[in-house]
Amino acid sequence: MGMITRKIGRGEYAYLVFREGRKVIHRYIGPTHNPQVMKMVAHKKEASVIPERFKALFWDTSLDRIHIKRNARYIIERVLEFGDIDALEWLQKVYPTQTIIDTLYSSRNISEKSRLFWMLWFGIAGA
Repeated sequence: MGMITRKIGRGEYAYLVFREGRKVIHRYIGPTHNPQVMKMVAHKKEASVIPERFKALFWDTSLDRIHIKRNARYIIERVLEFGDIDALEWLQKVYPTQTIIDTLYSSRNISEKSRLFWMLWFGIAGA
């Protein structure tokens, strides 16, 4: 699901964009000058790129080269291994909790110490 803005006349309006089968659906949210709409647009924008404040977690590559969807496993591994609570909060805005837990189970790049911590954090049995 994405978000776009369109200028119509003198106004600018926000729409949610998503796919249903082969159709692309645009659902009207409201005018972009509305504070609630501005908040939604800012939230969606933050969830579409890695914030600059997490640059230290990805020291071996440029943030511009990391794609949020294609490199999801890489991003989740780095945040779980080296991130703090702020990074985890951002991670949970971007990815469903189940995706994070699945990566936690399947990753070989997360240390056993970190894996056990996050299993306790997420309340996973067997921790």
